[in-house]
Amino acid sequence: MSSSPTESLVQVVMPQMGISVAEGTILEWRKRPGDWVEADETLCDVTTDKVDVEIPSPASGRVERLLAEPGEEVAVDTPIAEIDTGARPGEAHPEEHAAEVKPAEDHAAEPREGDRSGFYSPVVRRIAEKHDVDLSKVKGTGIGGRVRKRDVLAHLEHGGAAPAERPLHIESPYRPEPEPAGNGAAAVAGPERREPLTPMRRQIASHMLESRATAAHCTTIVEVDLTHVAAERRELKEQMAKRGVRLTYLAFVARATVSALQRHPVLNASLDGDEIVYHEDVNLGIAVALDDGLIVPVIQKAQRLSLEGLAAAINDVADRARERRLQPDDVHGGTFTITNPGQFGAVLATPIINQPQVAILDLEAIVKRPVVVEGSEGDAIAIRPMTYLCMSWDHRALDGAIAARFLADIREGLEHWEERA
Repeated sequence: MSSSPTESLVQVVMPQMGISVAEGTILEWRKRPGDWVEADETLCDVTTDKVDVEIPSPASGRVERLLAEPGEEVAVDTPIAEIDTGARPGEAHPEEHAAEVKPAEDHAAEPREGDRSGFYSPVVRRIAEKHDVDLSKVKGTGIGGRVRKRDVLAHLEHGGAAPAERPLHIESPYRPEPEPAGNGAAAVAGPERREPLTPMRRQIASHMLESRATAAHCTTIVEVDLTHVAAERRELKEQMAKRGVRLTYLAFVARATVSALQRHPVLNASLDGDEIVYHEDVNLGIAVALDDGLIVPVIQKAQRLSLEGLAAAINDVADRARERRLQPDDVHGGTFTITNPGQFGAVLATPIINQPQVAILDLEAIVKRPVVVEGSEGDAIAIRPMTYLCMSWDHRALDGAIAARFLADIREGLEHWEERA
């Protein structure tokens, strides 16, 4: 917090929520202008692309002004509200709670907020610089005419600027028939219902599009026989359950993956410009499906954990993710990610890389299938628990042979678990 030109006014700023978080989105204000707030009492709820956080008041006093609207993305260290610490409890606000009885649109346009059309957050400046956008030509919809991230994106969407780089593709001679003028969705017959994307959904969309535009995505798939893993799980499952640990197939795959990453360090790396950064620790991201999106908590130094320790860690981060109890630092610093759509019955996928990592592993459904196996008397047909491991990887950092060898290493560890364990 910091003092404003008026000594009794204290600014509330968007805090740093994790080492790589550049901005947060205001979900809801718990207090309005004129309300009294105690130090450390929750002022508002903020979401990032990973976690929801309650922002406490840095001081006791009366809420003087709100500088950001619900749904607005605000850069770290940017003021979002002002607290009048010189006010007294019960003392009337000069505006008599004017903001509470006015629509949000009127509140945003109140003259006392001042002209903020020339204020640009670091996020807005970064997007404008990347796409060569003249911000003076962008209509701001924030408080005081402030230009928000969504305003710049809308400006680009409506032809406000040319793409920063020419797409690398070969144009097809095929030319589809032009679509009718107007909104394509409006041409769909029948009743419809529209809902705005949630802040988490918008953040996921932004990150996925950025990853697809950044990485040279390729996907390699191997089939794995989990017969020995299934036997080991049957033997250990009850013992671990008594100690409060749920032993899943994911834990076995995670343990084999962590082991393979230590033998193939280029997969436990990230790209930083023209450099590959090799990480000594395996900080394993585990994708967890939520009702309204996806979150990837990170298990730090996973190479130090046994099978049981890794299973317990997976249970812990998954439970805390679903209960919204993750802290900002729980979702940052990952070096490799595993996602598990197979738990919902999916059998094949091409996941999108979690930037700036160079690969993501996908565990698909474990299904009993007839397969050819080698026996002492020759080949035979047997029913085995089989799965596919699908890995999307960045062709900028590695080639197909390396990806295939890495997956083969994981498969070897799983199919010969009793020897590798």
